[in-house]
Amino acid sequence: MSALLEVKDIKKHFPIKNDAVFSREKRVLKAVDGISFSVKKGETLGLVGESGCGKSTAGRVMLKLLEPTSGEIYFKGENITNFRGEKLRKLRREMQLIFQDPYASLNPRKSIEKIISEPMKIFNIPREEREKRLDYLLEVVGLSAYHKQRYPHEFSGGQRQRIGIARSLALDPELVICDEPVSALDVSIQAQVINLMEDLQAEFDLTYVFIAHDLSVVHHISDRVAVMYLGELVEIGDAQEVYRDPKHPYTQALLSAVPQVNPNEEKQRIILKGDLPSPQNPPSGCKFHTRCPFAEEICRTSKPSLRKASENGVMAACHFVKEVVEA
Repeated sequence: MSALLEVKDIKKHFPIKNDAVFSREKRVLKAVDGISFSVKKGETLGLVGESGCGKSTAGRVMLKLLEPTSGEIYFKGENITNFRGEKLRKLRREMQLIFQDPYASLNPRKSIEKIISEPMKIFNIPREEREKRLDYLLEVVGLSAYHKQRYPHEFSGGQRQRIGIARSLALDPELVICDEPVSALDVSIQAQVINLMEDLQAEFDLTYVFIAHDLSVVHHISDRVAVMYLGELVEIGDAQEVYRDPKHPYTQALLSAVPQVNPNEEKQRIILKGDLPSPQNPPSGCKFHTRCPFAEEICRTSKPSLRKASENGVMAACHFVKEVVEA
């Protein structure tokens, strides 16, 4: 499979207003601080990490909803980093977003018909075709054409998210960035929506970047997993391999917090010391060293790079992960 999306050393820094009147120091918040990965056509890449690690910002940068501070974005082999105007507008048909909050992401003053049809109207799709597409999308997401004249407040949270998913598919995109699409839903509804998304992926030949902090959900839906910490990737690889044998201490700590299905099976919980450092003033060297139980002097002074850490291609950014060198 070829890479549909590829990001190379993407950074997104937000300037911070300096309270000191005469200070010339320019302060920035490093939300995303140099991440690189690719997503193959038809696969699901899970992007996980604690709240504030930069995963949602990374998703918006991939879609060009936020301009990257530096780095390059490739879509279907074409560099889209500097796309503007009509070029970027045409690209919108192929890249869409499912929002986290199904309550805030739908306009309460518009009917479901207008919400889903609006993207098609913007791209001048004929009315008859819009109506057929609308009825079809409502059906495939588990609703009915009968619902199209209703308004968002008349639906439950799970139904609203189904409407949001239908809207994201209105223009038949190839890539969908899913920004924590089930985190605001009840657990029972989460399973229904995840299963729906898997069915839609097969039917529409979709590629997902699935952003979440719920590791159980990510394990279920993802082919590969990328773990973020303070704006950087610390581990990336096949989902089954990462969950079975995590290489980075941060990934190990995250997975130790996932509840066990079998209550009789013992599991050692890894408790990280300290609080998450501020992205305004991240630690030097390895950003995780302030909380890592294995940190040594080299971790404070030298930043580790992603290196191959297993025969199955898992990569981790840690000084103490033994690099696997291909023969």
